[in-house]
Parts: sequence; structure tokens; C-alpha cells
Amino acid sequence: MGEPWRIAPCPRPARLGASVSADGVAFAVFSRHGKRVDLCLFDEEGDAETARLTLPCRSGDIHHGFLSGAKDGLRYGLRATGPWQPEQGHRFDATKLLIDPYAALIDRPFRWDARLAQRGVDTGDLVPRCIVENALAAQPATREASPALIYELAVKSFTMRHSGVPEPLRGTLAALTEPVIIAHLQRLGVSHVELMPVAAWMDERHLPALGLANAWGYNPVNFFALDPRLAPGGSADLARLCATYREAGIGVILDIVFNHSAESDEHGATICLRGLDNAVYYRHAADDPGRLINDTGCGHTLALDRAPVVRMAMDAMRHWRALGVAGFRFDLGTVMGRSDTGYSQDAPLLAAIGQDPDLSQALLIVEPWDIGPGGYRLGEFPAPFAEWNGRYRDDVRRFWRGEAGMAGALATRLAGSSDLYASRHRGPNASINFIAAHDGFTLADLVTYEAKHNEANGEGNRDGDADSHSWNNGVEGASDDSAIRAARDRDIRALLATLFLSRGIPMLTAGDEFGRTQHGNNNAYCQDNEGFWLDWDGADDALIGFVAELSRLRREHALLRADAFLTGRPAGDGLPPDALWLKPDGSLIGEGDWGGLDAFALLLSGQKTSLLIAVNRGHSPTPASFPDGNWRRLVCSTAVTTGATLPARSLSLWTR
Repeated sequence: MGEPWRIAPCPRPARLGASVSADGVAFAVFSRHGKRVDLCLFDEEGDAETARLTLPCRSGDIHHGFLSGAKDGLRYGLRATGPWQPEQGHRFDATKLLIDPYAALIDRPFRWDARLAQRGVDTGDLVPRCIVENALAAQPATREASPALIYELAVKSFTMRHSGVPEPLRGTLAALTEPVIIAHLQRLGVSHVELMPVAAWMDERHLPALGLANAWGYNPVNFFALDPRLAPGGSADLARLCATYREAGIGVILDIVFNHSAESDEHGATICLRGLDNAVYYRHAADDPGRLINDTGCGHTLALDRAPVVRMAMDAMRHWRALGVAGFRFDLGTVMGRSDTGYSQDAPLLAAIGQDPDLSQALLIVEPWDIGPGGYRLGEFPAPFAEWNGRYRDDVRRFWRGEAGMAGALATRLAGSSDLYASRHRGPNASINFIAAHDGFTLADLVTYEAKHNEANGEGNRDGDADSHSWNNGVEGASDDSAIRAARDRDIRALLATLFLSRGIPMLTAGDEFGRTQHGNNNAYCQDNEGFWLDWDGADDALIGFVAELSRLRREHALLRADAFLTGRPAGDGLPPDALWLKPDGSLIGEGDWGGLDAFALLLSGQKTSLLIAVNRGHSPTPASFPDGNWRRLVCSTAVTTGATLPARSLSLWTR
């Protein structure tokens, strides 16, 4: 097609962003307070701007136009003209090249540069170009089965040091489709992989000066485009991964960040939403429209109670679902339920997801907290949302660390956390159980470091959680003492056994099954380097085998994964109670007994099988007397002794 480009009026497109047809491409952009939106076109390499065209039509808050003869592969960006009135929340600056919020493909990664935040300074040479992309054929809507085991991983960290992955693929989604990776997941019995953010992100502005880079991706620019470093092939790379994993019996869950963007606070970049309509996209104080609300700790908060922002989030999820994604984990999920009056489970975005014919059938998992007022909302999300159970994490850690009076709390977590979910008519599968996650100590570091060691992050060790309920087994950090190493291995195994034998959905973070370390760093978001990538050559294969065995036992015994709370009452005529809590001597635990217990057992009775989960956090073996029957030990987290003795610092599973 020849030059010059001309953009024509057209009816308002049904979709926002760029929509390809046989005759050209329609563009539609939301901007309520913008006076004009310009479409900037670039050459095939994305270097030279070839045209700047004003979208000729405006229908309400949508600016739109049709570029005849344009095709997929066209590179473009946006510029918006409007008021510069920071006191009213308006920060329009036409010198800033902007990413289309709906762009599903960009041509290069984002890089922080101070000019992105300087008013009146052109950024055309800094910002990636959007690429018009034909939408892939949508996958049929499916009702997703409840996960058996979720495996959380960061794509780059997980694959960069794996010798079985071809070097050119390492650090990409394609690496995850390699047979050696799939074989590892299948060995563990993983039903769903949860990918830490894969949408295009930018480093926080303080990191480049420290020689650091964002390693986790929780700093997105828009919510549709994959990061080119992870997905050089764009949407097709994710679609291929989802299809490959479905054939292997594994679903893909995306960790998505609908609470903030990489534009940060008022001193941050203007690269997308801020430049198109800062006052609408971000929440501002009701009594001060120029002050950004910071419920995220990232400088601002998306206004997810407003129709255009709700639509953007919904459209983004539909986009990912069309590529074959099984579901979503929502970072700082309380933001999704916030309005000017606080949190509500009936908030617009939560309600919109709940009524959507497809999204309501996806796997939906929230991190049920943010740092804003009243931000901790564990147990308060509506069905069908499941929640990361931070109480589970903390109670399990505190019990095994040896804190007094924690046996009753551990019993509640083993039984599915009915205190959190029963009142809202959700079962144990509303609880995503985890002991370690990307955010915090690794499982191995949890029993190796009593305090955080985040000096490498350049913030004077001030960042990260200061109370992780961790312990070091006598020496802080790495040790060559065989007794200390054995004690740490014993505690890791006890924690893993607790996770897999609890009701609720277990989540394991990649590498915790083989002893990964972050050297005591409990906030490694900025450690994108070999010292923090997973060390596959140093993996503890015996520990992997132990995790695989726990996962197999969980799959084979429905009593361990039933989505029903324990009642202590018979399940039917002539049947024993579904659960009994026992002291090591076999007597029933009374309400006043829990406070002093270091050892106890849970007897689960089914129609054909009974299971007994026996716990001993003490440092000495404890004799045990089980109810009558031919009991057979299925697994023990530490060395097995003869008879029914409960080994020190152990959790074991028996059947009859």
C-alpha cells in the first residue's frame, strides 16, 4: 500500500484496540477527558514514525477511526491531548508516546528511562511499538476442574539453568513445553501450573541505578501483551503452551496484576493509562482529586469500580481465556473489591466476573489482601473465588517453629479452615494452602534463616517481611554441620507432609521440592541473576521423590482431598464419625487439651478406608496407641522407627 496514510471515519467498533478486517484496521481508544487521540504509525522496523493521524470520530468517551488497507503487523502507538491539571487528576502530555491498553503484541521490552516521567519531553524513541495482531481463534469455554496440585513458577528463573532445555529457549514460555520440564511436572503430580506475571512489565525506577532488574513481573504496563522476553512469538507462544499442557493433563493459571501498573506514583512514567486518562483509570482521594490513593504500595491503585476499567479487566481475561488459559490468580485481590466506600464482595468487577458465562467457570484465585485500610479480607470473597490462605501459612509455620498453644490452630488448618470458609458456604477447596510462595522465604530458607537477609536488594535490608515465623535450627545460614543439615531436612519434610495431607488445595512453589535457596532473601523480586535462578544441577532428587510420593498418596485417597469440612459426626447410619482428634495414647482430645499438645492424631473414617494423620513436633519420639485395627504406615516425613512410635519432628500417614 502506498503513502500517505489516511484515516477515515467509521462506526464505533465493538472492540477497543486494533481490530483487523479484510479492508483495513479499525482503532478505538477510551479517553473521557482527552480532547484528541492521535495514531502514530511506524515503519516495519519500528524505528521511524511515518504518519501521525488524529482519530476522526468520537462516540461518547471512545475515539475511533478506520485505517483502510492496513494489515496485521503494522506498528503503531498513541498520543493524547488534553488538560494538564494535576490538582484535578489530569496529566495529559502529547509529547509522550503511549502504548494502546488493548495491544496484544509489542515489539520490544520496556526499559525505564527518566524521560518517561519528565513533562514535555518526547519519548518516541523510548516506548515499544504496538503491533497489530490478528486475534487467534477462541478456545471453547470450559468448566475447569478443581486443582489437585498448583505449582507456582517464574518462567525465566525456572528454566535458565536447566541443562535439559536448549539454551536458545531458556527463559521463555517455549522452554516450558520441553519434554524434560513436562516430565518433572508429571512426576510431581502437578495438575495446574501457575505462571507468575507474563504480561509486559517495566523495572521499578530505582532498580537500574542499583544494577538490578525486576525478576517477577509484578509491574505491568498493559494487561494484554505478553512480555517479548518471555514470548518472542506473542500470543501464539502462550496458546501453544496451553495446548501442550492440556494434552499432558496440566492446566495453566496466569498470575495477573489488576491493582496497579508500571506508571507508579505522580513521579512515575507516562506510557499508557496515565497519558490516556489518569483521572479515570486510577483512584484518587475523594477530598483531593489530585492525590493518588496507594492501597498497593506501588504508588497508585487502579479504579476497578469504574465501567471503563472493569471492561478493560474483563476483556483482558477473555483474551487470555481465548488462548486456552484455565484460570487466574489475582495479585492484591482486595483492590478488585474496592470502591470509594471500601471493600465489598458485591463490587462491580467481582460481580461482573461472577455473572460472566465463561469467566465464572474459570479457576479464580485471589490474594485476599492489600495494604490499604481494612485490606486483609481472607475468607470474605464470594464463590466461586478461592483464596491464598495466609492464615494456613502462618499457623503451620508457627506450630512447627515450636510456638506454644498452636496445636489447635494446626488442627483447624489440617481440616480445611472451616473458620474462614464455612460461613460463606464454601468448602475446603476455597483454601489455597501454601507454606512458601514467591513472596517470602523459600521452604529451605524458612528452616535455615531466623531473620531476613535482603542486603542485595539495595534497601539496607529494610524491605521484605520482618516476621516470617522462620527458624534456623541452631545456626544462621548455610552450614556444613551434618546434624544441622539433617534437622533442616527433617523440618522441610514435615512441612511438606503437612501441606499435602491437609484438606484444601495445595500449592507448591517451583524448586521447593528440591531445596532451592534465595540465600535468606525474603523479597527477591529484583534478583534476576544466576544466584537466584533455580539450580537444577544441585537439586535434591530424594526430596523430589518424597514430594512425588506425597502427591501420589493424596491422589489415591479421597479422604485427604474431600471438599467437605469435618464434623466429628457419623457420615451415615452405622458409620463411625468422619473425624476424631486423638492424643498419642489414643484418648479423645478435649476442648481444654489443645493448648499443651506437641503431638496428636486425626482419624479420618470413610466407608471403606480409614486414615490416621499423626503429628509430633517434639524433639523426642512419642509412643502412640492407635484405635483397634491392622494399621499400616503409608509415609513418614522422617526415619521410621518400629511399632507405632511417632518419630521426633515428624508427620506420618497410616491406613487400615
